[in-house]
Amino acid sequence: MNKSQKIAQSFSPAAFIHDTEENYQAIEKLIRADEIGGLTFFHSRHSAAANFEKRAEVLDVTETFEKMIGLINRYQEISKIPLLISIDGEYGLAMRVEKTPQYPFAITLGALKNDAEIWIEEVGYRIGMDMKRSGIHLNLAPCADVNTNPNNPVIGYRSFGNNPEKVAKLAFAAYSGMKKAGIGACLKHFPGHGDTEVDSHLGLPILNKTKAELQTEELFPFQYGIDRGVEMIMVGHLAVPALTGGKDIPASISQELITDLLKGEMGFKGLVISDALNMKAVANLYPEPGELEWQAFHAGNDILCFSDHVKEGIEKIAQNSSDAEVDAVFERVMDLKKRLGVLETRPIEVPTFDWERHSKLQKDLAENYISVISGKIDSVEIQELAKAGKLGYQEFFSSGKSHFAQKLEIPFSSVEQAEKVILTVFVPSHKPLNQFGMEQTVLDEIKELAKSKPCFLVHFGNPLALKHLGKLEDFEAVVCAYQGFEEVQGVAAKTLQGL
Repeated sequence: MNKSQKIAQSFSPAAFIHDTEENYQAIEKLIRADEIGGLTFFHSRHSAAANFEKRAEVLDVTETFEKMIGLINRYQEISKIPLLISIDGEYGLAMRVEKTPQYPFAITLGALKNDAEIWIEEVGYRIGMDMKRSGIHLNLAPCADVNTNPNNPVIGYRSFGNNPEKVAKLAFAAYSGMKKAGIGACLKHFPGHGDTEVDSHLGLPILNKTKAELQTEELFPFQYGIDRGVEMIMVGHLAVPALTGGKDIPASISQELITDLLKGEMGFKGLVISDALNMKAVANLYPEPGELEWQAFHAGNDILCFSDHVKEGIEKIAQNSSDAEVDAVFERVMDLKKRLGVLETRPIEVPTFDWERHSKLQKDLAENYISVISGKIDSVEIQELAKAGKLGYQEFFSSGKSHFAQKLEIPFSSVEQAEKVILTVFVPSHKPLNQFGMEQTVLDEIKELAKSKPCFLVHFGNPLALKHLGKLEDFEAVVCAYQGFEEVQGVAAKTLQGL
């Protein structure tokens, strides 16, 4: 293989499941003409930098899963060296693909009360098996970010929590589960995206902390993973001036951060993968096509994710890099492909999912993480109030998702007549934008209701949204259920009934 062919193995541009035939053929050209090493699958161009929200409203999303498998087979068939297929599926294929198993968010798993590492490794394993059977070799997960900033617009629910030691253990457990399933995984977003207030999809976050502070918080989970043999780390698009001689340079293109700190000082021996190179934090820095790809490669990235300028990138890297540099990276990428069984790739049949088994896991997990986080639940009193016609019920933002009232199986009176009221809140969005999608008028209504009579709040969704519901002490009790899955609603109902 010549130098350009070796460099091409580092490229993993985006492949969109819902796209035009013209764009599918453009990917085929990258495979045939440029001989790229891999593809990173996304749902659609509309949602490439977003997570699984509101897609059905704007797109024809029929048979997303079947389409993806068809495309994987189509692209693999024409590639000289089998492609490394990756996806960003932090909570499973469902993060990108409808009608596939969705697992709890990291913030939810971070609330597990018993045997958290064992359960999270099992979740990682299940996610990994879903992917492996679907022709995917690498999951760009889990997040090892410590979410110390509650206003973080991009991490939040994607982090296992705000304690560095806990995040380190749980992220490694998720990684280990995926590895056990026979797929690749990576800790991200080095050096730690948890204490930022800018979304790196839109701009450059700058983390102004000393090196000592970073070592006790942000860097801790990565060092923990490195010490235990983690084989891949994704570098984020955030600037950490204390580690780059005062410069506001994104970590993803910083030699000081990747080569000197991560590979040198911290002793990382595995592969480094860049965060998506189309993200505004870096994409706007180098207007000349190919220059960003060269900067990322030169900084120490082995795999370049979501490059918009593959051909020019390969040419720039070929012009500027030594044969020895290229050979070293090529060997690491090919070794990864061998380890993950990429080179033995065969056409994939569309797999079926064991939904009953998945449902049981959801229920078992919910029994472990649902918590009464404020006040007390007197289930006998709830039953007696219901029998006397003095228990009210009202739900907010449910939009057809709620089975909770049926699962309680008790009669309710009107809120006006009730002595006490059960309030359920189904948080519309797991991201903090616009108060997690909750309208202020409705939030005011909830707060007023909590002050006017004793209320039990059952919160289905991101716990970071609780701050918008007023003081927790205004409610007689608060049950945090974290997710809106039907199984979770059943377990939350039993929590109120004392079962």
